[in-house]
Formats: sequence, C-alpha cells, structure tokens
Amino acid sequence: MSSRVAAILVVLLVILGGAALLYRHEEGGRRPDNVASLGRTVFKDLKAADITAIRIVEPKETLTLQRKEERWVIVERAEFPADIGKVREFVLKVIGLKIGQSEPLGEKDRARLNLDGSGTRVEFKAADGKDLGVFTVGRKYFKREVENPAKAIPDGRFVALPGDASTAYLVGDPLTQAAAKSAEWIDHTAFQVEKVKTLEVRYPAGGGWRIERSGDNAEWKLTGANPGEKLDISRANAASYSLQLLELADVAPKDAAQDGNVSGLDKPILVEAITLEGLSYTIRIGKLVGENYYVSFASSGTRNAGDKPEEKAKTEDKAAREKMLAQHVLLIPKSKLEDTLKPRAELLEKPSQKK
Repeated sequence: MSSRVAAILVVLLVILGGAALLYRHEEGGRRPDNVASLGRTVFKDLKAADITAIRIVEPKETLTLQRKEERWVIVERAEFPADIGKVREFVLKVIGLKIGQSEPLGEKDRARLNLDGSGTRVEFKAADGKDLGVFTVGRKYFKREVENPAKAIPDGRFVALPGDASTAYLVGDPLTQAAAKSAEWIDHTAFQVEKVKTLEVRYPAGGGWRIERSGDNAEWKLTGANPGEKLDISRANAASYSLQLLELADVAPKDAAQDGNVSGLDKPILVEAITLEGLSYTIRIGKLVGENYYVSFASSGTRNAGDKPEEKAKTEDKAAREKMLAQHVLLIPKSKLEDTLKPRAELLEKPSQKK
C-alpha cells in the first residue's frame, strides 16, 4: 500500500470517528429526558382509598361511577350498581400503569393518536370533587399490523397527561375498559324465572296464548286449544325455560327509562308467569333497539330459602338483586326472548308432525 493511500485512509477514519462521536454526543443530549421517563409510574401518588368518583368522557357520551359507602353506582343510569370487581380492577390497573415509551407530541400527532377531543378523558376524583389524576386515553397500540383493529386485542395504549401536553406516552396495558358505556361496568346477571307453571303472552295489538302444567314433569297444555290443534311440547319447554336464562345487555339511559314512548313500554308485550314455587312475574317488553329489547318487570311472592345457611344466603342475594333490577328499565338481548315471544301459531305442531 502506497503512503498516499495510507494517509487518505487515516484521514477518512478520523472523519468517520469524529462523526460517530458527534452522533453519540447529540443522542446523549436528546435521550436523557426520554430515558428518565421509561418505567416510571404514570400516577405515582394516586391511591385507591382516596378515589370516590371516576368520570369518563367520550366525544358523545359521559359516564360517572360514584362510590356509595361499600358499593359503586352509575350516576347516568339512575344509580344502577356498577360491578365492584370491574371498578377495582380498572383502578388497580391505572395505579400500576408504567411508561414504556414517550415521544414528542405535535398537533398532527395529537389528532392521529386520538389524544385530542376524539379521545377518552378519564378523571379520578376525591370526596371534595378535586381531581386526583386525569389522563386522556388515545389510540390502541399494536406491535404488528392487524386486519381489524376495532376487534383485535391491542398490546398497549397511547395516553397523554394534561400537565404535559407536548408528550405522548405508551403504556403496556390496552385499557379496554376505559369507555363511557354502562354495559362495560355492570354485572350482566338478570332476573330468572325458574320452573314455570303457567305462562301467558299478550300482544299490544291483541291476541296471545297461555300454556300451563300441573307439575315439574307434567306435560304442557295450551289453554283454549281448538279442535285439531296440538301444542309442540319442545317449543313450549323452550318458551318457559328461556325465562330462566335471561341476561342483561345493558341498563336503559334516563330518557328511555322515563319516557314510555321512547322505550315502547307504554304499549308493551305482556308476559305473565307463575312458578311452581308460587312466585308471580309480570314482564313488560317494549321496543327492539338494535339487538336488545327494553324490559321492565315486577314480581311478588316468597322464595323457598331452604334449610342450609349457604342456600339461604344464595336465596337472599337473588331476591335482593331481583328487587334492585325491578327498579330499572333493562335491556335484554333479543336472542334470549325469541322463544318466549313466538306467535301462537308457532307453538303448534305442524300437520306433518302429527302422528
């Protein structure tokens, strides 16, 4: 190798080495703020015992969870009880949130990551109404591209803090429960009508049907059956048994609960059931909205509590929940009521079925 070539190589090495040192120096100047935030708890002073309310604000809806002694209620649903387990889980998740990454946040980035008015604002409040912790929950984060982000399970979430509007933080929890939808916060157990003895359905336009049986293993009879008509026993069983499998989809908002014209409960389908135990239920079924019916009900009678302490406790819990549910307008999935609401003609055996 000639001395000239060697000299050129030495110069190039010096230049490259200097550039590398400069890059490292600049990176070292840029990174400390970012690195310092990694692993940091988002809300270091937030304590579960201090929280008496959680307010969740979305662009078109607001939901407030309020602590009432040992329980939590949803203010916008006439203080319908929230599932305390779900509330506790959400609070503990937020308290444990740690920053996995932080990035500068400009106006365009704010809109792209839904950390502006299109995001979800979550406020934790003290008994005096003061904010204990506030943050905006934005776009979901996926480690890899997914076909349907709305249904896919995210790997994390972008969040922003009001005191640091210029920074977006990435946390490792998807925070799927951060939503102003009451259905996300309730126990979906509904009232259950067990071991029906008599079942009658009456439609607002007129007509209906009634079936009854004398005991648990007795055959169903159709009241007022015409000559040649025979009840399809399997459909009668389905109509009565479905009332034992009811579930809540949600609780009706205030406008529907207070206005029978909105819910259709001013001109409902009436379902009346009497159980073998002697309990009576009057169920009012209103309009179908999407996949759910508006429903209200009333019940009377005393349950057999049994002899064992655990049976008595279970019976008391069931009666207490039923009493609470009767005070609200509920949303019950259409699929849970289809068998009960069948027209009279569909309860009969078809000519080809008759022996």
